[in-house]
Amino acid sequence: MRAAPFPLHLPRTALLTLAALLGSGALAQTGGILPLVSVGEKWPQAQETYLIRVSPQDAGKPLGLEVYSPTFNLADYVDGRRGAGYFGDELYKKNEPFETTFTLSGPGGTVVERRFSANREHTWESLYSGGLPAGTYTLRVSSRGDGKNSFALRTAAPFVLETSDFSVNARDTEQVPLLAARLNVPAEWVGRTLSVLNYDVDGPQEAETWVVQPGGKRVNLTPSDNGKSATDRFLITPDLVGEWQVFLRVLPTTRQYSNAIRYSFRLEGQPVTARVGGFTPPEGLKMTNQLLVDVVDPQGRPIPGASYTLLGDSLVRPSLPPGYIPVSSAIVSGTGNVVSPTEIRYQPGYTRLRFVARPAQGQLSVDAVAVYGDQRLPLTGIPFEVSGHTFNTPATVPLAPGDYTVTPSSMPGSTVTPPPPAHVSDAGTGRITLEYRVQSELTLSAAPDIVNACDVTQLTATARTDFPQRLPARLRLELPAGWSSDYPLEVPGEISSGLPLRLKVPVRVCRSDTAEAVLDPLDLRTTGQARVRNPGGANVTRTVQGGARATLSKSVEAAPQGYLVTLTLTVDRTLENVRLLDPLPSGGSTSAVRGPLNVQGPSLAGVAAQADGDQITLTRVIPGTYTLTYTLFTDQPADRVVTIPDLSW
Repeated sequence: MRAAPFPLHLPRTALLTLAALLGSGALAQTGGILPLVSVGEKWPQAQETYLIRVSPQDAGKPLGLEVYSPTFNLADYVDGRRGAGYFGDELYKKNEPFETTFTLSGPGGTVVERRFSANREHTWESLYSGGLPAGTYTLRVSSRGDGKNSFALRTAAPFVLETSDFSVNARDTEQVPLLAARLNVPAEWVGRTLSVLNYDVDGPQEAETWVVQPGGKRVNLTPSDNGKSATDRFLITPDLVGEWQVFLRVLPTTRQYSNAIRYSFRLEGQPVTARVGGFTPPEGLKMTNQLLVDVVDPQGRPIPGASYTLLGDSLVRPSLPPGYIPVSSAIVSGTGNVVSPTEIRYQPGYTRLRFVARPAQGQLSVDAVAVYGDQRLPLTGIPFEVSGHTFNTPATVPLAPGDYTVTPSSMPGSTVTPPPPAHVSDAGTGRITLEYRVQSELTLSAAPDIVNACDVTQLTATARTDFPQRLPARLRLELPAGWSSDYPLEVPGEISSGLPLRLKVPVRVCRSDTAEAVLDPLDLRTTGQARVRNPGGANVTRTVQGGARATLSKSVEAAPQGYLVTLTLTVDRTLENVRLLDPLPSGGSTSAVRGPLNVQGPSLAGVAAQADGDQITLTRVIPGTYTLTYTLFTDQPADRVVTIPDLSW
């Protein structure tokens, strides 16, 4: 874009250097970096766009986004003459307003927006100095008015400004090579075509432009004519992989004070980005406005992922990560007004603000009980897991608001159902109770179970559990009519793993009937039968809470040789490895001997019995009744051959 011709050559402006941006090789070829420019009217780009990428490892690091000469300097080019420190601002229509807007936005919306109008000086200002969450951010610069505004941008390391299409301003006062951009060519581009475009150089008499390829090779670019574009194409070969530098030099034959030029980069027709910007402020120049914003927790520690947004020139609001609650705000230095914990209005200048926020946090209280009949007994030291960590009941766990799954551990002799997810609110307490339902078993045996009329048998009730903690229990017997005992029919105590509770009572049986054992507080019941007949017998019933029920009766009758023993087993569920304890009578001159076993049962069972000492094992039974018979050989008298059986599985 042309400016009015100049009548004389003025001293060079104190231009920005490349000391922090380039190596010594580049410094030998350039006098600095070309200023960027925003053109208000009659320009292919309505706005200049730059990208800033924040990687996860760089999230929260100070961005340090600063601009030199964001305002339009009315003294830069006035009445056809340039002022001292000329930077390239030009207004083509007198007495008309001109303003430039800088807008930084990202995944969360607008971060900062600053609007600069006209003045009569070049200033150095901070646009955004804080940290940002990970993501890609866009800085847009647009101008309104008939003219152009030259400026320079920079960021703090490790951040850079990238763009595929941008405008620079070349001035006649800088007739030395100036760097426009740096483009990285990766190995993946080998075999593809890279295009470098320039627009509106105004012909070869105005400026020359070129690229320096890896290895230092200079390749001239075609200078574009007024209002036109020129394109240079490069087939990428392995020796061209690396950094390319794009330069421009205003020629002594130029006929304008400054010249706005646009560059573009394309790979196979698709935009690719290069790095632009960077500057060193002129010596002795102080930053006109600088805003420092701290977003911290109540202990003064920076909040990871926190940032702030700047609206206009005076309004600041914190940007908090999810789960944080504002607490307070304050002006540490500078002047302004605290509106609320999330808003401060300040006067431009050197300002430091502080926002304090706390993480939203509630707590979850978890306890455990043993559900034992109608009782709920507290359990301590029971492990459970929540949010990936293990705790023991009772426990109060601090947690961020949300829904949490509590996973209980298992306990022998009980069942537990995982509770529904627990809800934790900010400053609130969620509560969960883990319910362990105790499993117990109760057996009742009568020995002998076949007696002469009104003879005495012994009833034995036994309560067992695998639950590891002691539980209160009461065991009692309920006798039918015709049965009597002079002994207590109940006993209080405790049961736990390895600690059964037993009640043994001699009972006079005058009629065949059934007694019942009851375990309180579970109200778990089982029965035992005794019959009045000779020669005798015994029986046992085993019931498991929530499980199967089995009854075993034993009868002994005299036989021509020895005794005929009949074991009758009745089960209501399919069981594996049923063990019948059938002790052989002891004493006598010779040991008792069990003859071959004969087993009868349901037709589909296919059951087989194996005898090993006092134990008979049935590998698998289905619901029904099974009869096992064998001949017992012993020299014991009839009143000593009946032994008490038992069963388990």
